[in-house]
Amino acid sequence: GNAGDVLEDDPVGKLKVFIYEMPRKYNHYLLEKDNRCLYHMFAAEIFMHQFLLASAVRTMNPEEADWFYTPVYVTCDLTQQGFPLPFRAPRIMRSAIQYIAATWPYWNRTEGADHFFLAPHDFGACFHYQEERAIERGILPLLRRATLVQTFGQRNHVCMQEGSITIPPYANPQKMQAHLISPGTPRSIFAYFRGLFYDMGNDPEGGYYARGARASVWENFKDNPLFDMSSEHPSTYYEDMQRAIFCLCPLGWAPWSPRLVEAVVFGCIPVIIADDIVLPFADAIPWEQISVFVAEADVPRLDSILASVAPEDVLRKQRLLASPAMKQAVLFHQPARPGDAFDQVLNGLARKLPHREGAFLKPGQKVLDWNAGLDSDLKPW
Repeated sequence: GNAGDVLEDDPVGKLKVFIYEMPRKYNHYLLEKDNRCLYHMFAAEIFMHQFLLASAVRTMNPEEADWFYTPVYVTCDLTQQGFPLPFRAPRIMRSAIQYIAATWPYWNRTEGADHFFLAPHDFGACFHYQEERAIERGILPLLRRATLVQTFGQRNHVCMQEGSITIPPYANPQKMQAHLISPGTPRSIFAYFRGLFYDMGNDPEGGYYARGARASVWENFKDNPLFDMSSEHPSTYYEDMQRAIFCLCPLGWAPWSPRLVEAVVFGCIPVIIADDIVLPFADAIPWEQISVFVAEADVPRLDSILASVAPEDVLRKQRLLASPAMKQAVLFHQPARPGDAFDQVLNGLARKLPHREGAFLKPGQKVLDWNAGLDSDLKPW
């Protein structure tokens, strides 16, 4: 269809973004303290800031801005193992909002309705990697009126508020480029997957991790010759994806993972096993045309479901995946390229203009409760 036309839309001239000048403790100092956050799958938080600083949509005059952006790197506060800490993230974000509200008048006139924030945590602005803890916390109350740009997307979920923009996780474009093989290489692998089937450290009894979907994949198809699967991650991982027809993209702790981006880039048809997932840039990328969706309850029939996809449908999906516009749209390039994920974020913001009725508050009107939230999240940072 005309999906490529939408993906190639140029956002310049459709919106203006004002970037708040924040104290370095909210971004640069966190990055200098631990630069591993430049390389993990949450890194869009940093690269979006770098992109906007040089973007033609940036305005230095806040009075003409359509959107306001607060550069705060909450995913740079890492554990020794390199995972974002969920404990301080709400305090960092809350402190940043307090700062912009006290320093400029723009937050207070809308209480964030014309502001957007990057929230690439596992469960977005619920700021936790365990779903039950994320649900218990909920979205940080001060972000309730803002637009959240987040990797997490799931319909009817506490951590997904209306109007959010779902983005792909960060996957290093240069690293993938270095592993490209000849486009004429036969796709001799029917279905491919590398990753955990069980998380014994966090879910020793099994069944909770990935809602049991990954365990079901393994138990049902570990001996099936059509399925090339392992928990090992070989050095030929990217090359193997380019030799596969279908790449399994099951949920893990959260419904999303970089596997989806890798599948699109390498032309491997994504097999999405994650009920109610909201996919990146779903208003622009024709996921229904390039993927196969399998309900979690149908995993035991996965072999017959994939085998029943008609050859002409496989070819049609592969042709769409081969489109450069499709691949660009899921990648955060450095430097940015036309039509890449940065442009898709801006196009998503532009499509939300003009702001909804009620975005601008009446003088003296207050909507948000600054004292709402968990007691631990209200502590100063």
